[in-house]
Amino acid sequence: MYKTVLKRLFDFFASLIGLILLSPIILLTTIFLYITNNGKPFFIHQRPGKKEKIFNLIKFKTMNDKKDKNGEFLPFDQRVTKVGAFVRKYSLDETLQLINVLKGDMSLIGPRPLLIQYLPLYNKTQKRRHEVKPGITGWAQVNGRNTILWVKKFEYDVWYVDHLSFLLDMKILFLTIKKVIIKEGVNNSESLNMTTFSGGDNE
Repeated sequence: MYKTVLKRLFDFFASLIGLILLSPIILLTTIFLYITNNGKPFFIHQRPGKKEKIFNLIKFKTMNDKKDKNGEFLPFDQRVTKVGAFVRKYSLDETLQLINVLKGDMSLIGPRPLLIQYLPLYNKTQKRRHEVKPGITGWAQVNGRNTILWVKKFEYDVWYVDHLSFLLDMKILFLTIKKVIIKEGVNNSESLNMTTFSGGDNE
């Protein structure tokens, strides 16, 4: 019952209330990022959702688009703005994903949506992370986030798929709030690159 009906109802009303309560912060963040990012406060990127259905993920844009003489993007620390660094520090860049949750593209809790080009790289077990909707936070995020190996993240994602429940979601939600407050498990890179992750390489 929770998986098929109540989880969606919880997601809808929680994201709606969240957007209303956070609207002043979202508005201010939009204004500041609009100014610092040359009129581009938002980052919209296609990601695979449940059953690998593609959707447009919405986040605040925390980095500028500066490139080197070869047309390649500059390193993270040379592109992230001061406002962007603040937004990332307090995970404000994730707040717009409440819109994705409200629309039904995502859930509050679930495996994080990664890049489309990674889809052919998953093995059969890792593909199971797409049996549920992706989430703003998930079991892997409260168990290390960016400090654990990719292969371990996928193990956590599949474990979540097999053990999804109301109590587990509440536990993840509580741990997420705790980690945001103490800013635990966050690194200084926005990169989502991964190579040969089935072999257990780092992000």
